[in-house]
Amino acid sequence: MTDTTGAPGTPHTPSASHEPGTPHTPSASHEPGTPHTSGAARPAAPPHTSGAAPAAALLRTAGELAAFAPLKGPRAVVMTMGALHEGHATLIRTARAAAGPDGQVVVTVFVNPLQFGEAADLERYPRTLEADLAVAGAAGADAVFAPSVEEVYPGGEPQVRISAGPMGERLEGASRPGHFDGMLTVVAKLLHLTRPDAAFYGQKDAQQLALIRRMVRDLNFPVEIVGAETVREPDGLALSSRNRFLDAGERRTALALSRALFAARDRLAAQQALHARAQATAATTGRAAALTALGETRAAADTQAVALARPVDGPAAVRAAARLILDDAAREQPPLALDYLALVDPADFTEIPDDRTTGDAILAVAAKVGRTRLIDNIPLTFGATT
Repeated sequence: MTDTTGAPGTPHTPSASHEPGTPHTPSASHEPGTPHTSGAARPAAPPHTSGAAPAAALLRTAGELAAFAPLKGPRAVVMTMGALHEGHATLIRTARAAAGPDGQVVVTVFVNPLQFGEAADLERYPRTLEADLAVAGAAGADAVFAPSVEEVYPGGEPQVRISAGPMGERLEGASRPGHFDGMLTVVAKLLHLTRPDAAFYGQKDAQQLALIRRMVRDLNFPVEIVGAETVREPDGLALSSRNRFLDAGERRTALALSRALFAARDRLAAQQALHARAQATAATTGRAAALTALGETRAAADTQAVALARPVDGPAAVRAAARLILDDAAREQPPLALDYLALVDPADFTEIPDDRTTGDAILAVAAKVGRTRLIDNIPLTFGATT
């Protein structure tokens, strides 16, 4: 989970034009209602100036969060499980820009036990709160809300939880049963506790982002969910808190994930460029002449056939291009152990049929390298001609 929070009680009401799930930049004049009032003295939020970055305030309890600094503008929240890296920092900077100088940015840091299937994985997850405070403050956060497990689940594990439904049983849900139920349960709690106007999540966790958007829409949460592009290392590896567990050899093997996604994207782009070129040339003898003039004399007929082939080739070619690289990585030392490669509809994460000709898709991959499980994805659009 990339982490978000909220406060119990009656949620605030956004402006009538606010549509959950449809990203917008909150107005600096937006008053989030009354939930942030309290009789207790309120700690002041650090001012945001162009000078040195202020330290983010550390809040440990729901009471401290409720008492933190009166709001003049909107509140933006970035939910994380800690071990912050440049991907998180990018999200925080995006949230800061959206909230504006009069708004407030809260970063949540909570390693949610409901999302871990094995106790060993929970214990192994990195906890770096002191460094997280520095990263959050430098990126523009006003506060870091880092509650204990007892603070979030005061009665022990909750008996009532959010169900992710059928979409939560696919891909990551199939590999990690119950993971998304646990994720949505804590996100719902954190949204109530933090009461944000907008919550920001990374596209790298595409299925998580889709489920949060669905929960917000289905359960009428008055919050805007904003997705941000995946942040990558210069060599293409998607930033993840788990990357620190990879040794040098494992990291080289892990690069196959992004290479496979980029190869699939390039294959689709080339296919669609050929298709567009053939369609733009008149279906007469002039077409063959035009193709010949492009230096394709020998393959003019074949080029037309490929470009005008039934669209069934699209999804199949995308999957094949990615799988070729993943199969090679499975023979590396150390090897990549593929969990899944899936081309899915971003609305519900069902597989894209081979006869799909238009529309958006997500190509998602998950694999283990050594003891570390990694995920990545890339958005694609079928039918694009540019």
